[in-house]
Amino acid sequence: MDINFWNSEDFDVFSIPGLENRMSALQRLVQPKFATLGEHFSLQLSSHGTDEFFPHIAKHARRTVNPPNDSWVAFSPAKRGYKAMPHFQIGLWNTHLFIILAIIYENPNKPEIAERLLKRMEVLTTLPETYIVSGDHMKPEAEIIQEIGEQGLENLLCRLQTVKKAEFLVGRHLARDKAASLTNEQFFSFVEETFDRLLTVYDVVIGK
Repeated sequence: MDINFWNSEDFDVFSIPGLENRMSALQRLVQPKFATLGEHFSLQLSSHGTDEFFPHIAKHARRTVNPPNDSWVAFSPAKRGYKAMPHFQIGLWNTHLFIILAIIYENPNKPEIAERLLKRMEVLTTLPETYIVSGDHMKPEAEIIQEIGEQGLENLLCRLQTVKKAEFLVGRHLARDKAASLTNEQFFSFVEETFDRLLTVYDVVIGK
């Protein structure tokens, strides 16, 4: 019998009140799974040939009062840190799982990245209809690329060029019930397929 990778308890972590209790559950239930994903998918991303990728599990170490509302494992071509460069993430909110390529506000090269994507919009507009974009990694909401169209993408990318705190995330969301229904094999296949698609965007982002 196939075992499912995720379960409802993993997502329910983000409903536990209090920083200490939530972090304890996160470390016990979710972070070991992030470690498994980190080890496996850093190899897939590295095999693409652009960079060697290293996994980074979010520690939420700076938090002293408010518990995290989401958590993730990130992948970047640096052993230390990831926020200042384009990076991939697999993570959870209470409502859904996300697999994304992220350019967040710490990245010093956002204007150049936005310009490259504006010139090569087809790498975004040709993504399958389930793919989403967002301008804020602190919010769970995102917009489907097919629904906002080229104009919506241009708006997000122009903001990335000109607004200091602007961000750009692209990838897929998976509702918690759907994620919890997938076997190990199904989930890993889903992630592999998503990263394969996002690597074409990554190549444009880094100017390959």
